[in-house]
Amino acid sequence: MADSNEMTINLVVFGRTQTGKSAVGNSLLGSLDFESHCSPSSVTTGCSLGRSCRISGVTRRNGHELALRVRVLDTPAYPHTGLSKEQVRDTVRLALAHHFGKEGLHLALLVLRADLPPCPDESDHTTQFIQELLGPTWKDFTVVLLTHADKAEEAGFSEEAYLHRASSTLLSLLSLVQHKYIFLNNQKSIIKEERATVLRKLLSFIRQNNYQVLLLNHKE
Repeated sequence: MADSNEMTINLVVFGRTQTGKSAVGNSLLGSLDFESHCSPSSVTTGCSLGRSCRISGVTRRNGHELALRVRVLDTPAYPHTGLSKEQVRDTVRLALAHHFGKEGLHLALLVLRADLPPCPDESDHTTQFIQELLGPTWKDFTVVLLTHADKAEEAGFSEEAYLHRASSTLLSLLSLVQHKYIFLNNQKSIIKEERATVLRKLLSFIRQNNYQVLLLNHKE
């Protein structure tokens, strides 16, 4: 909190190569802070912190509009095409401690593609990786973002129908994080109205946590 009329939320994004992880960060910030493009290999090799300008019209407190600032930590993909698990883990751990060590982390965003269902081994490795970074309460602070939802829509699936037909692997993951998930239409996610909708959903998850933050006690 910078003052009584402003709120800052701290977010970190995790995901595999080409899930749209860096693009999600850019959409939330309303900028092009993070490099994001189609590539046969992992694009992001280090952690990078992006900060939004003051965002109005998203949330209110005690009947008054509250300005919002968003801080997003973009991370290398895991698995990574050029870095080992240990290299990714240590890089992310140091960045989390450096950027959010004092204020804490509000939410971790696990980015998955709605058009590429996760396999059991992939899901297990991902959740284990996040737990190693965030600790035993990771489930309380993790939200699943399903990108490329427009492709599911083109195939005739509403969100409800998609989840009805979803794999047991994905459903188990959503259950682990207490059904905190958001569908993102990649064709619309950069639109201002869509951004505000996603931010409101994230704020609702933060309220569910009673505005608690995950304290990161890793030593640099």
